[in-house]
Amino acid sequence: MHLHLPGLHLQDLRLQVPLDHAVPGSQSIEIYARVVTAQDGEQRPYLLYLQGGPGSEGPRPAALNDLPAWQQRLLRDYRLVLLDQRGTGLSTPVGRLEGSAEEQADYLSHFRADAIVHDAEAVHRALGAERWSVLGQSFGGFCTLTYLSLFPEAVETALFTGGLPAPGHHIDEVYARTWETLRRKSEAYYRRFPEDRPRVARLMDLAGAGTLRSEREEEITPEMLRRLGMHLGSDGGAERLHFFLEHQPSSPLFRAGVRAMLPFHASNPLYLVLHEACWADDQVTNWAAERTMPAEFAADPTLLAGEHVHRDFLRCDPLLHPYREVAELLAARHWGPLYDRERLQEVPVSAAAAIYVDDAFVPFEFSRETAGLLPGLRTYITDEYEHSGIRASGERVIDRLLGLAGGQL
Repeated sequence: MHLHLPGLHLQDLRLQVPLDHAVPGSQSIEIYARVVTAQDGEQRPYLLYLQGGPGSEGPRPAALNDLPAWQQRLLRDYRLVLLDQRGTGLSTPVGRLEGSAEEQADYLSHFRADAIVHDAEAVHRALGAERWSVLGQSFGGFCTLTYLSLFPEAVETALFTGGLPAPGHHIDEVYARTWETLRRKSEAYYRRFPEDRPRVARLMDLAGAGTLRSEREEEITPEMLRRLGMHLGSDGGAERLHFFLEHQPSSPLFRAGVRAMLPFHASNPLYLVLHEACWADDQVTNWAAERTMPAEFAADPTLLAGEHVHRDFLRCDPLLHPYREVAELLAARHWGPLYDRERLQEVPVSAAAAIYVDDAFVPFEFSRETAGLLPGLRTYITDEYEHSGIRASGERVIDRLLGLAGGQL
């Protein structure tokens, strides 16, 4: 289907691909992608955008002038390919799975970065382009590094924004770093908003007594509430959290909003059940975030957490109950490798990465180490933005990366 919007031309692409790319005759699923072209951009090369997640659909464009600044910047140089990663958006959704828990877990094991990359390469071939460029934000950057491990010959330029993973490191090392980052961010938050520490302490007391409830009467446990710290990892998130905490816990606004302020919802089950698996490079996760929480967090419930998965979400959210046994099986699964470190060191692709110094979700030290694997990668290291710098910076981060990758800076 083709659609014209003010300043834009949209083209829909739907493909059937195997659930298991290693078994071409296996069950098939549908993959959806949308090609976005500026009015004068029909001859521009393609750039694939891989969004964060896992479990998030691609952006939905409106008129050219209504697009985020970073997308407008890209459309000056590229035709933008927006992929609904498998299980999301208009690609075959995960939905309510059929079969035993073991069968469901096996099905979901095919929704990691390696499968997404094979899907993307099918889209690449369908477009008939010799090579294209790839931009990965957060988890999308993990997918981009997997792309360079599997199909480096297909990539002209690779861009990463807050998305260089940690190949060669155990997931426990990753979470040890992110817990420490959230401790620092929590303390910085309370220095800025000192009145919020007693507010959080009061909420934790209510949660511990089992009396903190959402509008739908879902129980909000202390460890669920701790995940309000997710907002400390995005630009403007501290302010959003502060204004939310101004509401009394018994007020309709608090009860209506508390679950929405927390991560891991039934509308995106992949984000919960596969979140730790996206870090698992030839290893078992075994509820790494829970296992590695430092003792000082247990002693001080006002210290907040970020993207640290906790089983209380599966226990207390009725809409997530169906995934409880599946999540346990996936946490016990040995996941295969996602990256080929030797091959990455020989990839002749121009690349650039924005690395955020105090990133709450992707450890800075490991990102710098991974950047050193790619011989053609140049880095933009900044403490001006949080993990969401691609959005918060307007055109600045994207423009800088394009300049670095193109050798203009």
